[in-house]
Amino acid sequence: MKEKISNNIQIKNKRATFDYELLDTFTAGIVLTGTEIKSIRLGKASLVDTFCIMEKGELWVKNMYIAEYFYGTYNNHVARRDRKLLLTKKELRKIDGAARNSGFTIVPTRMFINEKGLAKVVVAIAKGKKEYDKRDSIKARDDKREMDRAFKR
Repeated sequence: MKEKISNNIQIKNKRATFDYELLDTFTAGIVLTGTEIKSIRLGKASLVDTFCIMEKGELWVKNMYIAEYFYGTYNNHVARRDRKLLLTKKELRKIDGAARNSGFTIVPTRMFINEKGLAKVVVAIAKGKKEYDKRDSIKARDDKREMDRAFKR
């Protein structure tokens, strides 16, 4: 019998929820090399300043940082290379249609390891927030925090 793999890897792009209003999300597989998946399982990855683009009907994630694997030899990977995301054709058409509209972008929000041990990336169709939207988000978060403090007393 196979042993269960620990699935506690959750790499988040916290900046995406602050800068963008997330409209629709998709869970995509990601094409990785052997040393990349080992680094992700160690939690040595980041989604900061990461974005997605459509090229020739395929979705690619750009600027994703995955640290070089410590025990990797000459087979080690490049830390910030373009990586292909795996989605169905229907999902790709939906994302492509939304991305062509002005003001919309595709942003990776979260990376995790699923129950089968595969790395997955959650991408979202997002619309950029204005400065006053960000201030409203901060004010709502602070108000919620104050109410929670008052309630616990």
